[in-house]
Amino acid sequence: MATPVRFWVDPICPWCWTTSQWIRRIAAEKDLDITWEPISLLVKNQTAPDSPFYGAVVWTRGLLRVMESVRAAGHGDRLGALYTEYGRRIHHRNERLWDASEALAAVGLDESHAAAADDEAWDAPLLERMHQGLALVGDDVGTPIISLVRRDGREVAAFGPVVTKAPAHAESLALWDAFVTLTELDEFWELKRIRTVRPEFGDAP
Repeated sequence: MATPVRFWVDPICPWCWTTSQWIRRIAAEKDLDITWEPISLLVKNQTAPDSPFYGAVVWTRGLLRVMESVRAAGHGDRLGALYTEYGRRIHHRNERLWDASEALAAVGLDESHAAAADDEAWDAPLLERMHQGLALVGDDVGTPIISLVRRDGREVAAFGPVVTKAPAHAESLALWDAFVTLTELDEFWELKRIRTVRPEFGDAP
């Protein structure tokens, strides 16, 4: 039986993007059933209007609203493809502030969902799902957040793993096994070292 995994994303986050590419590459081999969840860095970080990041995170909150519209229409299984299209444009093409209808069309979804980007009504389901992730790990984290269901049936989660790029195949599989082991340990708290390099996106998916 497939392992249910939840992965919280803000499309603007480059570290979230590199980790998402890692988990997508091993999902079939590890039999992972990934649900893509929203975390708005605008809301999470309480980004002020005078911040240089404000315009970007306001825009990606709109992209997350679009994802919730797609989910509500019964196409939750297409959110991975939509998020990948977002990331391809943002991180590989360095494109910003495009209309969500372009990404929707690129993955064969109804372009009418783009209207959700400017509709505050979608903030309720977005924030509900966002807070589900934060309830599992606490507020003092960013993205990515990944959850899984332990052998005892309890959902657990952790911030990370943060990777500069997807490791080689064998190491990618081993990283997942290590993540599962650490996440399932009640005694485990934190493992971290200071980042010294920027993300490497490699070829676009």
